[in-house]
Amino acid sequence: MKRIVDSSGWLEFFTDGPNAAVFAVPLVDPMQLFVPVITIYEVFKVVMRQRSEHDALQAIALMRQGTVIDINETIALESAKLSLKYKTPMADSMILATAIQYNAELWTQDVDFINIPGVKYIPKQTGN
Repeated sequence: MKRIVDSSGWLEFFTDGPNAAVFAVPLVDPMQLFVPVITIYEVFKVVMRQRSEHDALQAIALMRQGTVIDINETIALESAKLSLKYKTPMADSMILATAIQYNAELWTQDVDFINIPGVKYIPKQTGN
């Protein structure tokens, strides 16, 4: 099954957070992994802010093992519709639209996606 991991899942994995093992499941098979370009933006920004540009580039190198999906007109228009329907922010709507266009299951711990069809929502866990 094709899968997409949203930015919250990638960041959880990279920081070895409480749900890291859960998000490792869809990341184990890069041939089945789609990576919306907006997740690259979000992950790069957060890792660079918290660590360094070098660390951010290393994170992106791992993400690029999947198939990177650019934003196109179809995704842009669908994401606008989804944003209105589900009241989700732009980036979340673009990630969801990409999952729908590519018939991929979306893995996330972002509460904005709770109860949306086709989304595997994993509740965020607090640290020990």
